[in-house]
Amino acid sequence: MQRVEHQAVIPPEMAGQRLDQVLAALFPDYSRSRLQGWIKAGQVTVDGRCLRPRDKVDGGEAVRLAAVLEDESRDAPEAIALDVVYEDEEILVLNKPAGLVVHPGAGNPAGTLVNALLHHRPGLAVLPRAGIVHRLDKDTSGIMVVAATPGAHAALVRQLEERSVKREYHAVCVGVMTGGGTVDAPIGRHPVDRVRMAVREGGREAVTHYRVQARFRGHTHLRCQLETGRTHQIRVHLAHIRHPLVGDPVYGGRLVVPAGATEALIEALRGFRRQALHAARLELVHPGSGEPVQFEAPLAADLEALLAVLRADAKA
Repeated sequence: MQRVEHQAVIPPEMAGQRLDQVLAALFPDYSRSRLQGWIKAGQVTVDGRCLRPRDKVDGGEAVRLAAVLEDESRDAPEAIALDVVYEDEEILVLNKPAGLVVHPGAGNPAGTLVNALLHHRPGLAVLPRAGIVHRLDKDTSGIMVVAATPGAHAALVRQLEERSVKREYHAVCVGVMTGGGTVDAPIGRHPVDRVRMAVREGGREAVTHYRVQARFRGHTHLRCQLETGRTHQIRVHLAHIRHPLVGDPVYGGRLVVPAGATEALIEALRGFRRQALHAARLELVHPGSGEPVQFEAPLAADLEALLAVLRADAKA
């Protein structure tokens, strides 16, 4: 646990606002729910008095916050190897392998990225989900950023909400595309199968941009950029336009082998048992320096091997 102490004077222009709203503006490093908890626990005083989160302020009062930053994560640290691309006091950037679950949950109570992060940096326990601010599906490989401080966490969440974080993926889909484009189609839970997502009316806005990197006999190598970050977004959108990802066990349908394919390609397609999707590039504003930064993760070995077989088959 860490102790935090802050003092501030409430600006006159905030007169009439709720105390929790004022604190969220004065101390943006902390979530509003966490600030509300501290107010209720008597760890916030306004001119020496304890107030309720909903109490209105007059402006000009002296606020003092003296609290304990308690652990938010109850998950156990585990010595799981991490591929750390970059690390400093504010953030960690990782290259997640396919097969690693990000958050503990039903069916995966341990052995996740959260468990690995808590072992790598125990201080991440004070942050929601050990600092993870966005996720990759279990069988999607590639680049992820993790916050290491409350301030960095708040800043990265804001950037994601404002859609200023740029994320680029490599994907291999079924079918030969004639050109790039954009899929702008809302995504929500499948009406029947609750494990799946689907394009459906009333879903949340979802926008995926894609461009062709290479064409093969019966497949296309794409670069995709996310404008939004919905669950399974690229997988759902490409399946929606009838170009599902190679190997996708949920949205891919039956195995499609192009006419005239070499034995090597047939074997590679049958053996590729995850969605052919890799988070390759991430651009954001560093929450500490305020400078734009970018990070890349090289293609996972299995995806690189698949592309090599596709290129060889196209020349056969």
